[in-house]
Parts: sequence; C-alpha cells; structure tokens
Amino acid sequence: MKDTKRSMTYTPGLHILAEFSSKKAEQLCSYQACKAIFNQLINQKNLEKVGEVYHNFPNGGFTAVICLTESHLSIHTWPEFKLATFDIFLSNYKKDNTQKVREIYEAVLHFFEGEEIQKTEIVR
Repeated sequence: MKDTKRSMTYTPGLHILAEFSSKKAEQLCSYQACKAIFNQLINQKNLEKVGEVYHNFPNGGFTAVICLTESHLSIHTWPEFKLATFDIFLSNYKKDNTQKVREIYEAVLHFFEGEEIQKTEIVR
C-alpha cells in the first residue's frame, strides 16, 4: 500500500498578517460593505467558503472571519483609531496560491484606501 502523505508534494501557502490605517470611517464602522467585497473576491478567485461570522460592535467597528476550504481570511476594525488588522492564508497541496493571496490583500487595502502600517508574510 502506497503512503499518500509522502508521495504528495506540498507547495507552501502564503500567510499575510497586516495592520493598516484608513480614513474611510464609514467602512471601518460596519461590516456590510466589507462583506460585499469579500464575497466578490472569494468568487473572483474561485475560493470556497465553508463558514463565516461577521459581527458589528455597538459603538462601531466590526470583526469578520471567513473559513475557506483553502484556510481563512479575517479582519478586525477600530474606527476610533482609524485602524484595521487583516489576515489571509490560502493553502493548497496541489497549487501555489501566493498570487491570489497578494491580489486579495491589495484589493482589501485598496477598498479601505488603507495605508500599510506593518505587514508580515509567512511562507508555510
């Protein structure tokens, strides 16, 4: 019997963890517009959702976590500080999703007119 774990070649996925500032207070306060752009990006990149949670906080700001078959993306916002954190990881044993990760990250940054404060890239 062949050991399939050893015969598979794993192409590492890219994980981006970032913090950015944004003057788009209305987009940092509520998840509705962000949910629309996330859904658009997920569809454009042929990704598959397996679960999602969005939550608006009473005094503004929101959190969102979307589980994907490839892993996840998440965002947390603090409109009172004009800040957000964003996290995306796409892992796949059959193909390298590095370009998709970079494109989604750039699209999210553009959507919020974000100014990158810090970004960490981890190749898994």
